[in-house]
Amino acid sequence: MPFELPKLPYAYDALEPSIDAQTMEIHHSKHHQAYVTNLNNAVAGTDLEAMSLEDLMANIAKVPPVVRNNGGGHWNHSMFWTILGPNGGGPATGAVGEAITKTFGSYDKFKEEFTKAATTRFGSGWAWLCKQTDGSVQICSTPNQDNPLMPDAGCKGHPVLGLDVWEHAYYLKYQNRRPDYIAAFFNLVNWDEVNRRFND
Repeated sequence: MPFELPKLPYAYDALEPSIDAQTMEIHHSKHHQAYVTNLNNAVAGTDLEAMSLEDLMANIAKVPPVVRNNGGGHWNHSMFWTILGPNGGGPATGAVGEAITKTFGSYDKFKEEFTKAATTRFGSGWAWLCKQTDGSVQICSTPNQDNPLMPDAGCKGHPVLGLDVWEHAYYLKYQNRRPDYIAAFFNLVNWDEVNRRFND
């Protein structure tokens, strides 16, 4: 199978109390695994099997919806796990911190705008921070498992930070209190990884 579920860089309970261990285990081993399994089944025996995940995203208009949904789910979650960490949180640092301050005026204003994008995404989807070609950053959101790598997703730029606002990401702990989950997310952001993506 060309695609595999990545191992988490921390234990399921490492993000407590912001994200509980049961949610992490179900989210990773059940939801993310399902995206990987469905994606592998969808591309098996086709020319798509030889393409990287990034190439599939870039050519999303040419693939069937099952590949869009599950390929997006696989890429989005693979990124999501890495930009979280038990030693995360605090104001943005490094080059991305400078870009955030230059674009939004302050880290607190960025948090306000990102929270708004994540809160107002109707139904299921993601909120993103994307690096633009001029080095600035922009916030956007996408429905379902779409992401900024998809040319028709309505989000431009290179994604460096993403937040899953599907209910499966938070419902066991937060029920319908999405804003509380979004606030907790900022306690976990691994700014070293976000900067690595920003500087790629």
